[in-house]
Amino acid sequence: MTSASTVSPHIIHIAAALLIGPDGRTLLVRKRGTTAFMQPGGKIEPHELPVHALARELEEELGLGIDPAQAAYLGHFSAPAANEPGFVVHAEIFQLHIDVDVTPAAEIEEVIWIDPATDGGVSLAPLTRDLILPFYRASLTAIA
Repeated sequence: MTSASTVSPHIIHIAAALLIGPDGRTLLVRKRGTTAFMQPGGKIEPHELPVHALARELEEELGLGIDPAQAAYLGHFSAPAANEPGFVVHAEIFQLHIDVDVTPAAEIEEVIWIDPATDGGVSLAPLTRDLILPFYRASLTAIA
């Protein structure tokens, strides 16, 4: 008999942003040495609130300073990790509207803006492809 801990996936706790530009497109990032694009964000440190981890990561990765009070909490999402086989990401997702230029920094190699109705013609992380973009699309049709 095996214990639950030997069959449970490893979990990575992150905070990530659904960043929306003035034209409704969303910003995705690709980490250096990887192929999948995903929401910007990163790991939550033990002493941090998710929204504060998000603010720290956006500053480090994109030079984007945000007011945590402006981040709308969308919920908790889980999916297989894009770059760590055998791991699952548990993500606290926040939505922010931005109207500033961002610059890739730290481990981010590339940023793109995509129409949320498409996959942007790029490889997407499971969390982005299967959960966040469909969630955003559904919110747009609910408004229309």
